[in-house]
Amino acid sequence: MRRTGTTRRGALTATGAIAMGAVLAGCGSGDDESAGPTGSARTGARAAADRSSAETSLRAQARGVSTSLFAQYETVVRTHPATAAGLTPLRDAVRAHITALGPGDALGLVRTRPGTGDAAAAVRELADAERRAAASHTQALMKAPPELARLLASVAAASSAHAYLLTELAKETKA
Repeated sequence: MRRTGTTRRGALTATGAIAMGAVLAGCGSGDDESAGPTGSARTGARAAADRSSAETSLRAQARGVSTSLFAQYETVVRTHPATAAGLTPLRDAVRAHITALGPGDALGLVRTRPGTGDAAAAVRELADAERRAAASHTQALMKAPPELARLLASVAAASSAHAYLLTELAKETKA
């Protein structure tokens, strides 16, 4: 006849199950007013919404900087048609940056003051605007989530390259 009492194997299994239950119960956050999976899911959803809101704000700010820069290119090309050949590829790159930064205001809504001075001075002003845009994008990427930070770094690098090219173009441009 076989014994029907508690065996060592049964006792160890029961002890392990109780210990595992205690460990899993201790994983929840005790300071959330609604503990359990539902409370932590709500907390996670709130954090994701905050991140999304911050990212949207950073994108809008970067898009505004690039849109303003695009409008400045448009003004210089319209005021000094002789610069169009050199400025059009750079202006088109800025337009691509605006598109990459996401939806926002239409490009035609930004107005800039008419260009002052000669064509070379206008191109130098564009180079300065590109430097300011690069600095703005670089500053924004410090607060951005990884994917947006990579995009902002690329846009900032392009703006720096544009500033260099515009500086050289200003030297070649006739007054």
